[in-house]
Formats: sequence, C-alpha cells, structure tokens
Amino acid sequence: MARTKRFSALRSIPSLIRRRPKIDALRRRVVVTGIGALTVLGLNTEDTWAGLTAGRSGIARITQFDPEGFVVQIAGEVKGFDPTKYIESKEIRRMARCSQLAVAAAKEALEDCGLHIGTDVNPERVGVVMGTALGGFEMSDGAMVEFRKHAFRRGNPFALPAALPNAPGHHISTYCGAKGPLSTVVAACASGTQALGDGAEMIRRGKADVVFAGGVEAAVIEGAIASFTLMRVLSTCCNDAPERAQKPFDAMRDGFAYSEGCVVMMLEDYERAKARGAHIYAEILGMGVSSDAHHIAIPDPTGSGAIRSMRWALEDAGIDASRINYINAHGSATPTNDALETAAIKEVFGKRAYDIPVTSTKSMVGHAMGASGAIEALSTILTIERGIVPPTINLHTPDPACDLDYVPNVARKQDVEIALSNSFGLGGQNASIVLGRV
Repeated sequence: MARTKRFSALRSIPSLIRRRPKIDALRRRVVVTGIGALTVLGLNTEDTWAGLTAGRSGIARITQFDPEGFVVQIAGEVKGFDPTKYIESKEIRRMARCSQLAVAAAKEALEDCGLHIGTDVNPERVGVVMGTALGGFEMSDGAMVEFRKHAFRRGNPFALPAALPNAPGHHISTYCGAKGPLSTVVAACASGTQALGDGAEMIRRGKADVVFAGGVEAAVIEGAIASFTLMRVLSTCCNDAPERAQKPFDAMRDGFAYSEGCVVMMLEDYERAKARGAHIYAEILGMGVSSDAHHIAIPDPTGSGAIRSMRWALEDAGIDASRINYINAHGSATPTNDALETAAIKEVFGKRAYDIPVTSTKSMVGHAMGASGAIEALSTILTIERGIVPPTINLHTPDPACDLDYVPNVARKQDVEIALSNSFGLGGQNASIVLGRV
C-alpha cells in the first residue's frame, strides 16, 4: 500500500510543476555588460565572433602532446595564449591551464564592462559563478607522473589545489577582487549554461549586484582523448581534414571534436547598469535545468529531459514559445544526440519549429565540455545584438531525422529578439537559457 501511494505521488509531480505560480514581475532584471573570451577561434571576443560569422573551423592537429598512434589526433586548442600577459610568472606554475584562461577572460570582461571594483561597486557585492566539467584535471594527471619519478619526495605541491574544479573561480575572485558569493557548477557539458543562469539568480535574489559568470575547459590531454575515443563519441574520420570533423545534423556525422576554451561574462542588475550608462549586450530572461535520470553516458531516448529544460526555461522567463526566433542548439554531432534534440525542439515548438533558425556553434569550435554553454551563449548574445546568425558548417548531406532550418554553411542576416540556447551533458544534465534584447 505504501509503495502504491508513493508512486501515485510521484506521478502527480508533473501536474504540480505545470501549476507553478507566474514569475514575479518585480524581480530584478539581469543583463550582460561585459564579455571575455579565449576560444579556438581567437584570444578575445571580437576575434571569436569574426570566426563564427565567417564559418571558420578551429579544429586542427593536437599540439599539446604528440598524438601519433592515437585513433583521434585532432582537437580544438586555444592557440597563441601567453599567460604571462595576464598573470605573474611565479603564479603560473601554481595554476592549471583552465584557471589561466579563466583569469584572462575575466580581465577582458571586466575591462569591457567598464566597472572598477572597489570604486564603482563594493567588492562584497561582486560574485563569481564558473562552470567546468574537468577543472584542472591535467595537473593531477601530470603531477602523478612527476611524483613517481621522484619516489613521491619531490613534485609540485600546488598540483592538487590547482586541479580542483573551483580553482578557476577562486583565481577570478582573487585577481579581480570579487569578495561576494563564490560558486562552481560541475554539470558536465551543461556547466557553462547553468553557471550563467545561477549567476543571474544570484543577482535576482539580492545576493550580489555584479557577477562574473561563465565556463572554462582546458584538458586536451592524452587521457581525455583516449577515454572519449573508447566511448565512441569522437569523430574518427578526419585526422587528415580536421576542419571537417564536426558535422552537426549531417547524415554523415560520427561524433564531436574535443575542444577547450573559456568565456566569462559580467552580469549586472539592469537598473544599476542603466543608471551608469553601461553598454548592455542582452538580458538573461530565464533558465531551465533538468535530469534525464536515465544513464551516465546515453541520453534518454524519449528526449524528455531536453524537453523539460526548454519548457522550464521558457516558463522561468515568462516567455511563450511563439516568441523564440532563434535556437543555438547543443548540436554535438553524435548520431543519437542531434536527432533527439531535433525531436525535442519539435515537441516544444510544434510546427513552428520549422520556421526557427537552429545552429550549432560546435561545428566551428568543437565540444569544449564545461565551457561549451558559455561559448554558445556568447554567440547567441552577439546574434541578438548584431543581427547575424552564425552557420552550422559541414552540413552537406541532409538527414531525414534532422530536418529543421540549421542555417547550413553560410551566416545569415536576421533580426533576433529572443533566443534559446541548449546544453545537454553526460550524466543526463540538461540546461537551457533564454536570452533577449533589451
């Protein structure tokens, strides 16, 4: 009897969710006033955007280790990054590459937004929310080799703290003087998107006035490439033509190109940003997060988790689905995921799904795991601001299961007022965010 009552209660949960109260019209609005980026397309926001709109691939042969003998020898790497331009030399050895990228991106975002922490805003009202999947994994991996070499008597004493997932957020806080709430989101490929939503919620709840938020990943290392290859999620067909490896929604897609990168955004209370005359890129309207509760590596074949995250993001934003006029898809280029995401979009938007441009930024930058959602949010925000939809490149062979408007191969001029960005990750973690013009 007890079991029957329990399952009956569980079955009633969806109906309870649908009857959630409407969003308080007086809640604080949150806007993006600064952006910093280091990606496989460039070492700043403008170079990254130029690469996206040009339909340029940043995937190439791996240089951070010798990939000879590996089945997959390509990845997306941030090229030409010099940490000494952003960080004191003595500190670099104590930091994982992901933390170095995070500090560099945060400094660009802070300069872009024009705020001076300590003068224009109380440091205790400045928060940090960063997302990552692997953190400084390469530090612990490399440290173990060094420890064994010296019989565990010598090595980098900072290897362990540098490898912690919260290290990027810590270093942003320290270098930029942000003394407010500090949080780290570890949600696989959904980390960057969820971090942006959580940062916005921090401001809405009055815990901070300004928040550094974004995602970072920098673990192009042997173990990651080998593991993902054995999972059969990486593209294996294009070692000799890496720019063609990532083929979202194409019938010939065979997996993603592993990648790295970082995007950090300055989120700010709208009234504050307006009063100081800040440049406002876009508004964060709402976010939805869900779990597949299905499998660590295989998405729920019904797509219900993706459907819930999109619907809950729209509900959180107080936006009807009919108002969305662009979708930046997760678009990982794996055979199963792209078809499931297409079906989920159709379920949420009905027949109108065919009228909405849907693109995959990953076709150009690869899959940067915990950073991917933040990179895709950058692309979506600049699409809203500048009226250009980046293309889905390498889309040449139509797949009957993927039959939406994916803006193939060439960017498109189009007015976009409100957009949705999706991130679906390992562990069945789903996050969708709604962004709009102010």
